[in-house]
Amino acid sequence: MFEKKEDYVEMTHDEPMSKQKIPIHIEKMNEYADSDRIQRKLREGAVMLVNVKDFRDKNISELKRAIERIKKTCDAVGGDVIGVSNDWLIVCPANAHVERS
Repeated sequence: MFEKKEDYVEMTHDEPMSKQKIPIHIEKMNEYADSDRIQRKLREGAVMLVNVKDFRDKNISELKRAIERIKKTCDAVGGDVIGVSNDWLIVCPANAHVERS
């Protein structure tokens, strides 16, 4: 009866697709000294989800100092940091950012 003709259109992508994947690290910050490791990974270009719950429960003033230290490093490398709930931080290098709505 009816013959259905299918047309295919080849799509091209104008921008080259990057094959490099950005690592996302799950980190835990239990004490002030852990901020060193987080800063190092930030400078290496890693995106991190940082659990701060135990540290917050243990010593909130030290946690605030550690977060300020991480914020300064973010500013220095053009990165971003944001708190997600009371228990998590997202820390990003310059090639990523947190979209705030």
